[in-house]
Amino acid sequence: LTDVLNEIDDPELGIGIVDMGLIYRAEWNAKGIDVEFTTTSPSCPFEEILFQDINDILSHRFREATSIRVRLVLDPPWTLERLSENARRKLGWVRDTAGDFVRQRNFIN
Repeated sequence: LTDVLNEIDDPELGIGIVDMGLIYRAEWNAKGIDVEFTTTSPSCPFEEILFQDINDILSHRFREATSIRVRLVLDPPWTLERLSENARRKLGWVRDTAGDFVRQRNFIN
């Protein structure tokens, strides 16, 4: 499920929503598929687009699912810590000598 969901890009950054840490839960059980997702802020204007994109891709790729339930979750709130290492690299973050991610800076001489 997460591989398919990661095909959906965050509308602002063009990074998969799983790598962005927007998927809190994706589970396929006897009752169907359950997905809980969040947005990077409670006032995100892309909530409905993400909701529809998740429903659409799951309905198309998993037609045999008895039901698909998608729910927006705002608690706990999304934080930068939810970004995958892949997302951090795409955003230009590198590990410093302590192993922490820091934003890579491009200096113009």
